[in-house]
Amino acid sequence: MLKEAMFYEKLEKNRVKCNLCPRHCVILDGKRGFCRARKNIDGKLYAMGYGKLSSVAIDPIEKKPLFHFYPGSSVLSIATGGCNFRCKYCQNWQISQRAPDEIPYKEMYPEDIVNLTIEYNCEGISYTYTEPTIFYEIMYDTAILARKHRLYNAMVTNGYIEEEPLKKLPVDAMNIDIKGNAEFYKKVCQGTLDPVLRTCVLAKKLGIHVEVTNLIIPGYNDNEDDMLYIIEFVKDKLGKETPIHFTRFHPDYMLMDIPPTPVEVLEKARNMALEEGLKYVYIGNVPGHGGEHTYCPNCGALLIRRDIFNISIVDLDMTTKPPKCLVCGEKIDIITK
Repeated sequence: MLKEAMFYEKLEKNRVKCNLCPRHCVILDGKRGFCRARKNIDGKLYAMGYGKLSSVAIDPIEKKPLFHFYPGSSVLSIATGGCNFRCKYCQNWQISQRAPDEIPYKEMYPEDIVNLTIEYNCEGISYTYTEPTIFYEIMYDTAILARKHRLYNAMVTNGYIEEEPLKKLPVDAMNIDIKGNAEFYKKVCQGTLDPVLRTCVLAKKLGIHVEVTNLIIPGYNDNEDDMLYIIEFVKDKLGKETPIHFTRFHPDYMLMDIPPTPVEVLEKARNMALEEGLKYVYIGNVPGHGGEHTYCPNCGALLIRRDIFNISIVDLDMTTKPPKCLVCGEKIDIITK
């Protein structure tokens, strides 16, 4: 089925202007926007990925990564093709850099998605893998229905979304990538930084649970100034309680010649963040590293142990809201059932 897109305006000569993301593409009749997922047909803009899911999988919420939101729960993860960035290192480039109706897909609609979530005893739905903003309509309709069934909605995003669509979206948690400085966005992603930072701040104001990820790529965004900029932004604009994940790069797509991030660089970033006063700082994509675990920011007690995506609750009282450290009684910023 063809689904008319939300957040666009009609222009003269059958052109349309998309207002979903900061690109504001002006699209000629018969053409698509930058994301490849929205097409002008006879002067109307359509969401070409509606009901066309390129990916459907069951994941632990920790894979997103969301470490402070319903820990240990399972989510149904969905995506369509397309993206409003062109990241040279994208690990899902086979679907993100193609149109949603021009790759293999499974036809599913909001009712199907919610029913499958319930059937597999998942506690929520994650909009992920590519950029959920570009499949906004199926995400929005599904999220509305999911809430009626008391399922949570989590979004893993590059943050490149306009304010009005974000305000309208019934989402409970977001992991937002802050990829680097303004030059990094321009050269590596064909995007801009400021709208991403704006999204982070607005999401917090809307009461959405926010966690931040920074994938560190050797030679691209691994200098201390870049790290400190992101750390200080999180501290000053989002709050010291906001979890941040420094994750390891692995060669992919157009950056196959770049080596994996040295673990010492990730550890340096983590130590810098802790020294700046951030409470929950993680190292990602390094299985078995102690930086995967959650520690009490007051006394240092081990609260949650993680083995890749498996978790064990240690000195954390999960019966209270918010949970408390069993050693010192510190309230821990984790959202539970």
